[in-house]
Amino acid sequence: MVQEPETSFPDDVAATKRVLDLQDGPTLLVGHSYGGSVVTAAGIHPNVVGLVYVAAHAPDVGEDEAALGKKTPSILGKTEGAIRKTPDEFTYLDPADFAKLFAPDLPRERAEFMARSQVLAAAKVFGTPLTAAAWKTKPSWGIVAGDDRIINPDLERWYYARAKSHTIEIKGASHAVCESYAKEVAAVIADAARSVQK
Repeated sequence: MVQEPETSFPDDVAATKRVLDLQDGPTLLVGHSYGGSVVTAAGIHPNVVGLVYVAAHAPDVGEDEAALGKKTPSILGKTEGAIRKTPDEFTYLDPADFAKLFAPDLPRERAEFMARSQVLAAAKVFGTPLTAAAWKTKPSWGIVAGDDRIINPDLERWYYARAKSHTIEIKGASHAVCESYAKEVAAVIADAARSVQK
């Protein structure tokens, strides 16, 4: 597990590569949400044999997820005031909006815990253009969360079609698909791991 500092996009890619350097064999990278951009850039590492996108961004070289999100806006993108910003330019999702936008298919207590445990992200991370796109040369898998309100499901479908990812859609799943449909997500990751071992 990579603990991304979310202080800048290069910092997050470097943190991922640091963990990849510690691996002693072929590695499958899994990214959720903004983590998709990180694994896209870090995935050029020689240890990486495949990528799994879980309700995640997958930009190309020169693209950034903020601009792509504006072209295909999500419900979050149309909800005024839901994204809050600290005086030093770190963003977070307003806890009052978190459950209905990020995790409407999780129990309320769990969604509230997630809202309180958010890692604040430097606003600039979302607007940093990518300089590498591992999905161009490595196999990928994509999970579309059918009821995602953070990333438009149409944008997820477009990303994964462009990357020629093995794609599944989980109907009714929120952006918190990793938890609300944990077994289904784990099955995709396991299938990807088996595929890259062949």
